[in-house]
Amino acid sequence: MTFPKLKIGDIVAQVPIIQGGMGIGVSLSGLASSVANVGGIGVIATAGIGVLSIERESDYVEASINILREEIRKAKKASKGILGVNIMVALTNFADMVETSIAEGIDLILSGAGLPLDLPKYLKEGVKTKLVPIISSAKAARIICKRWLSRYSKLPDAFVVEGPMAGGHLGFSSAQLEDPEYALEKIIPEVVEAVESFEREHGVKIPVIAAGGVFTGADIRKFLGLGAAGVQMGTRFVATHECDADIEFKQAYVKAQKDDLIIIESPVGMPGRAIKNDFIARIQEGLKKPFKCPYHCITSCNCTDSPYCIAMALTNAKRGNLKGGFAFAGKNAYRVDRIMSVKELVGELEEQYDQAADQQPAPQK
Repeated sequence: MTFPKLKIGDIVAQVPIIQGGMGIGVSLSGLASSVANVGGIGVIATAGIGVLSIERESDYVEASINILREEIRKAKKASKGILGVNIMVALTNFADMVETSIAEGIDLILSGAGLPLDLPKYLKEGVKTKLVPIISSAKAARIICKRWLSRYSKLPDAFVVEGPMAGGHLGFSSAQLEDPEYALEKIIPEVVEAVESFEREHGVKIPVIAAGGVFTGADIRKFLGLGAAGVQMGTRFVATHECDADIEFKQAYVKAQKDDLIIIESPVGMPGRAIKNDFIARIQEGLKKPFKCPYHCITSCNCTDSPYCIAMALTNAKRGNLKGGFAFAGKNAYRVDRIMSVKELVGELEEQYDQAADQQPAPQK
């Protein structure tokens, strides 16, 4: 037995895994191309990407465009597989990131942190880029489908459904994170049911991809059994040799204990899951890190009153400076016990998937 394929329109991934887009700079061309090379879908994260080259370019918007273009081209040179970009709706340079990605011929755009209600307007005739909203409820799926149909006569090519066990900024309130009503296992069937009516009426297939807390091959089989066509995984790919983050960032995952995974209130106004460290402890004690925001990268960020710059905190961590920042991570990050290659990880997941065949129902076709 082997993994089933993940089909998104005319794109066919041999491995039904989308690598989660992780900013700032955690998933760039190195990780994305490696995942694409083993048959999955590799994803470059655009969140704060301009910060990575702001030292050489004074204009954040221009820096973001240039480095995204470079990363897409590097990924394409390193892989003939399927490549995507993750573009948060909340980015102040959202339009620039979308237009640059499409111009560079990216295969997919995945977009969350807000509803990407107007994303199809960027598609021009002949463009084959697939549009995949990231949502956290069936209600959001219906809203997007209706809006896209009425304004653009188009439906999403797929949905990524992110549950409350994900890392980074979360599409749930703090109270909902432990509520069984919002568990991914409950949300996936609801979204699958919500999109079925649009599929029947318009004669298309809208794959639903499960994300947030997917850790093992058995997890993959479980969510495929609930109607998902594939999964998105971020945390597991951080602890790979090919991940674009510094080794100290990766080691933070390996060293993390279960109690180290905590929910913080981000300056962007959303709860986020991170690995507890001294930086977070000092902020929670009331310490402020004065800064001058040169870019205002997130529309919802309270950059005037925030105790620290989250873009710089995440950039510092990505570069290995955990004293000057922290690592976002999924709830299962404490289960990471070693760093391995992307090929080894996917092989392990497939082996676990096969082993789970006798214990779990076969995935729906």
